[in-house]
Amino acid sequence: MESSRFLTSTMKSMTLHRRWRIFGILATVTFICNVHTTTAVDIPLEVEQLPTITAQSPSSLIAFPFDESYPMTCEAKGNPMPEFRWMKNGQEFDPSSDPRLMKEDDSGTFVIPNNGNLTEYQGTYLCYASNKLGTATSREIEFIVPHVPKFPKETLDPVVVEEGQPFTLKCDPPKGIPPLQIYWMTINLQHIEQDERVSMSLDGDLYFSHAVEKDSRRDYCCFAAFPRIRTIVQKTAMSVVVNTTNAILQRRPLLMTPSGVRTEKRLVRGDDMKLECIPEGFPTPQVEWLKIGYELPSRAKLESHGKLLIVPNIEQEDSGKYRCKAKNRLGEVVHYFAVTVEEPPEWLSEPESQLSMIGSDVLIKCSASGTPQPAITWRVNGLPLHEAPAANRKVFDDTIILHNAKASDSAVYQCQASNPHGTLLANANIMVMNLPPMILTTQGEDYTAVEGRGVVMHCNVFSSPPSTITWSKDDSSGSLVGPRFTVHDNGSLEIYTTEKEDTGQYTCYAKNTEGSSAIEASLYVTDATRITAAPEDQQILVGTTAQFSCLAEYDKSFSNDFELLWEKDDMNIGLNYTENSRFFVEDGILQIVNVSHRDQGVYKCVGRTSVDQDTASALLMVLDVPDAPEHLVLSEHKTKSVKLKWTPGDNHNSSITEFIIQYEESQWEPGNWKELLRVPGNHISSVLKLHGHVDYRFRVAAVNGVGRGRPSEPTERYKTPPTAPDKNPENIKIEGHLPHEMDINWEPLLPIEHNGPGLEYIVSYRRQDLEDDWKEHTVKRHSFVVKKTPTFVPYEIKIQTRNNQGWGPEPRVVTGYSGEDSFFWTCPQESNTVPSAAPEDVAVVVMNSSAVKVSWTRVNKDKLHGHLGGYRINWWRLRSLLDLKKSHGHKQTLTLPGDRNHAIVPKLQPFSEYSLIVMTFNNRGNGPGSHPVNFKTPEGVPEKNPVFKVTDTQKHTVSLAWAPPSEPNGILTGYLLAYQLINNTEEVGQLQSIDISKPDTTKWTLRDLEPLSKYKFHLRSCTRVGCGPNISEESTTTLEASLASIHGGISNQGWFIGLLCAIALLTLIVLIACFVNRNKGGKYSVKEKEDLHPDVESQGMNDDTFCEYSDNDEKPLKGSHPSLSREIKAGDSGDSLVDYAEEDTHFNEDGSFIGEYAGRKEKRMSSEMKAAAQSPA
Repeated sequence: MESSRFLTSTMKSMTLHRRWRIFGILATVTFICNVHTTTAVDIPLEVEQLPTITAQSPSSLIAFPFDESYPMTCEAKGNPMPEFRWMKNGQEFDPSSDPRLMKEDDSGTFVIPNNGNLTEYQGTYLCYASNKLGTATSREIEFIVPHVPKFPKETLDPVVVEEGQPFTLKCDPPKGIPPLQIYWMTINLQHIEQDERVSMSLDGDLYFSHAVEKDSRRDYCCFAAFPRIRTIVQKTAMSVVVNTTNAILQRRPLLMTPSGVRTEKRLVRGDDMKLECIPEGFPTPQVEWLKIGYELPSRAKLESHGKLLIVPNIEQEDSGKYRCKAKNRLGEVVHYFAVTVEEPPEWLSEPESQLSMIGSDVLIKCSASGTPQPAITWRVNGLPLHEAPAANRKVFDDTIILHNAKASDSAVYQCQASNPHGTLLANANIMVMNLPPMILTTQGEDYTAVEGRGVVMHCNVFSSPPSTITWSKDDSSGSLVGPRFTVHDNGSLEIYTTEKEDTGQYTCYAKNTEGSSAIEASLYVTDATRITAAPEDQQILVGTTAQFSCLAEYDKSFSNDFELLWEKDDMNIGLNYTENSRFFVEDGILQIVNVSHRDQGVYKCVGRTSVDQDTASALLMVLDVPDAPEHLVLSEHKTKSVKLKWTPGDNHNSSITEFIIQYEESQWEPGNWKELLRVPGNHISSVLKLHGHVDYRFRVAAVNGVGRGRPSEPTERYKTPPTAPDKNPENIKIEGHLPHEMDINWEPLLPIEHNGPGLEYIVSYRRQDLEDDWKEHTVKRHSFVVKKTPTFVPYEIKIQTRNNQGWGPEPRVVTGYSGEDSFFWTCPQESNTVPSAAPEDVAVVVMNSSAVKVSWTRVNKDKLHGHLGGYRINWWRLRSLLDLKKSHGHKQTLTLPGDRNHAIVPKLQPFSEYSLIVMTFNNRGNGPGSHPVNFKTPEGVPEKNPVFKVTDTQKHTVSLAWAPPSEPNGILTGYLLAYQLINNTEEVGQLQSIDISKPDTTKWTLRDLEPLSKYKFHLRSCTRVGCGPNISEESTTTLEASLASIHGGISNQGWFIGLLCAIALLTLIVLIACFVNRNKGGKYSVKEKEDLHPDVESQGMNDDTFCEYSDNDEKPLKGSHPSLSREIKAGDSGDSLVDYAEEDTHFNEDGSFIGEYAGRKEKRMSSEMKAAAQSPA
């Protein structure tokens, strides 16, 4: 059996030495006094066996007054069930005879209640557990009833001492439950101060090495505290009277304690060693310690001002001779301590419980170490050996031998090892028996294993002597052998790597000399559970929804037992489907709604059956804006700078890219935070450049990939001293609105840029073309007008700042002109300064059908009368080359700033005639225009057809109609019609094309189409240059040729007419009725035929408004679609500014092209609006 060793020797003639070697290999079981009894021989309770103590009270049980009861525990097992009895102080004690004690059935435990006088229960108890096979005993249990410690009532005489003399105040604390703590205090509970002169000894006495006047007082109180019973007692207050003298005589040291020159100390290993020397003398002596021949232990420490040496948790190596020396300048005194470290008993060989065969020799060994050497005492069934003699039992010192043991030799042997420092007690159950195999495992156990993994099938056998255990499979006679199979000592069969073929019935067979036994077990090998789609790591913004998916495969036999669970950081996720729940699981998908920072972690998907599981993990990282920086500190304060340091907050899994430093000042815009500086995200400090005379506060916000975080708490305020300005005005503008005047304007400094009070501007100017001196004017506003200037002459201007602290930096010089001259043009009474000449030599070069290049000769500067603004080109369309009649179209303008002599005019209408002029302009307006130049644009591709629709669909035909393009942009040569089968699938049919060469064609019928099929149709108009943009339409053919063919002809069938005639002969009334009905039905049929057979051809011919695209025939179209084929593309008729851009092309400040267009664009927009009104979508 497991954890058992069996004695198998039956040779009775062995020598004692031989028996000693055999018995020495027996297993041991420890019975230690301070733990519960255990056994190494696990005999099932179904078998008769000796009693075994399973629970007992500690060796010392103190009746603390605040406890409600005190259990005396004694529990045991055995077969038959043990009976219990108690001994108290060596006398029989029956707990059941005392009605105050509480006792349970089938238990040795009784409880002493705390409801009366407990003193009568004080004593030493011993529990016996007995059945017919033997008796086990507990350790001795001392029940202690503590009394309330008290100091004796006494009257103490005052202690009278001469100044400078030593004296001692005795405490003599009462006895009580340790530990004891002693305090010396005044009657007002103030501690008596201790120092090198005054100290308390280990026994609680208070020593004074020499008396001083301040020692006189009447309230020296000794307090003794007993924390385990929560009690503090006080001794009667003592009085000390110190008689002062004129001079204190100096004395060499003497020891007040200990007395003599040598002290023997016996200590127990593990205790704290405390050695003290308290000297007296004047001056106060100093104490030194050493260990003779060795250094003091490294754990040693000095307390009580060097008078107490403590070595905690002493060991054997701490034994030896220690010396204390007390000295002052008059002499010294020494004392020696001989320290011996002793030890309580410890087991060297514990008595062991054994299961032995009848006729074998049994050896029981019990030995212990300790200082002094422990004494070994043997008992059997709780009795001394001499009171239970046995002929085959021999005792050799610490060993008992049972020769040729019999079943009646079964007993509980007790071994006790004792010395002054403790006692050890061990019980050894010696069972002598022969027993056939008893299989304790249940018959017919079912085991399930996972393919590729191990399995253990149990066969727990108890027998004496030990049994041989074999395993077989599926009624085979042979035992299971091989590297995959192992039968363990406890009988279990382990299969290391299971296979599907291992499924089947297994038999465990146990046999010894006394008999045999067998059980069966079933094994089923299943497929392994496997995660097939593992969750993936995710980075999720806080507040959004995270989703993990997980799929698993498992054996079908576990359909009702399989579960897919989710864990976070190895803790199960508690799913609750309440309104506040944020976790949802469905079909292997875990959803976390409104993700927060605490949701970050490792999420594990667990696919689990009753026999195995598989897991897969994924990391969820929650992203958020950074936390606010902390611990902002200002340092290195200077006139115009300060250093700011901060500690970054949590970046929430997204690296900080930059920090934004903001400031707020208290004078001009208090409470308004403005950005001062941005620093890289790897910086944690920055030197801030500041303005003078500003009261600042600063704060910092961090930015990461998610966004900008909250700003930090602001710093304390820092006010810079006033300084001179560090900048001059910017954006200086010089304008001449009137002749003989020059307006100077500039962008004023911000209030924070003043750097102090008293800001003003010094405006200096002089003519550039003359060597004049600078003229200065001081102003506080941000503008100045220089009057009486010559017309349009250059000036040099500079503006410098100044405040009460001084001047700003040296200003830069800018150049400007005074007001422009007047020029009389057309009307002498009107003062104009526009240019007086037009560009000459205007030439036009046609580039393509929609753009021309224009060139000219520049206007002389003296004709500009001011700054050159640029040139303007005006043009208008005279006619289409298809029309003979000319008409002045809307003017269009292209503005070209600056000095240039050519430009490209885009967006012209192809196949048209245009007229064009060029003029220059200045700040006052346009000059005269050049002589008009006419030019013609070449032919282009047509515009898109305004109308394209399906007019009729049949089984194999579709009729189409369209209108010509509103702008053919040339001579129309025909149309390109294309179509293809689409049928709402990804694959489309081949594109078929028809070239219609007659330009006046506006309708077409396509034939031989597939029935009930969807087609897409494309139409482009063409000139000699090419075809224009594509317009498309879709339609579906019908299933039958015409519904009218079904109805048509029924009234003309012969059998139908014969039937009517037969009915007419029967009765005149019926004949008349049928005749009337026949006439009505004929009219209906003709009308129906007309409705079901519309004549498309004639309908189109009679439609007078078709060419005018009126609403009568322009039905709503389905909508145009882009071409499905690369073959059908719009002609390159659209012009782009990019095509005509040159290196000197100019744009406005907002990025738009400067050209101004009108005329044709407005006409096209008008025609488009008209078409939209005629054909609403």
